[in-house]
Amino acid sequence: MYTWRMSIPKRLVVGLSGASGMPYALDLLQTLRRMGGLEVHLVMSQGAKRVLVEEAELSLEAVEALAHVVHRSSDLGAPIASGSFRTLGMVIVPCSATTLAKVAYGLADNLLTRAAYVTLKERRPMVRAAQAGATILPAAPGFYHKPKTIDDLLAFMTQRILDLFGLEYPRAPRWGELQELELD
Repeated sequence: MYTWRMSIPKRLVVGLSGASGMPYALDLLQTLRRMGGLEVHLVMSQGAKRVLVEEAELSLEAVEALAHVVHRSSDLGAPIASGSFRTLGMVIVPCSATTLAKVAYGLADNLLTRAAYVTLKERRPMVRAAQAGATILPAAPGFYHKPKTIDDLLAFMTQRILDLFGLEYPRAPRWGELQELELD
């Protein structure tokens, strides 16, 4: 008996929307690039591009270079707009309140929200509206690992995002895995 099994391509869709928190997005994209073996598809809203100018020390071109494929937010015919384009899932970071509302109510008026809609429809993991069946991961880093820099805080959140997709790449210590934990 022959069993045909299709594996899911190692693709992850990363959406950036126009909310404050671009350092989280940049840390995630840089980490995914370092991991290797994963094809990153990036889509940014116009608002994201505006916030990027204010919050990031990288140019738009440098951010786009962190992805393997960059899609225009106006391109509703892009592969990530279709459920037949297989991915591990999608993360939107940062996710503006407007984008969250659009995702929760299925309003697919640009590629970012269309890709989110498809991710929900296909029951793939995604950081978004819990009422639509998704996981919401607030940007609330822990402090038990005694972060000393902003990069330590960013690494903590990137680690949690990677965990949601079952992607192994150490970015921050885990509770119970610390060498020494000083509790006062």
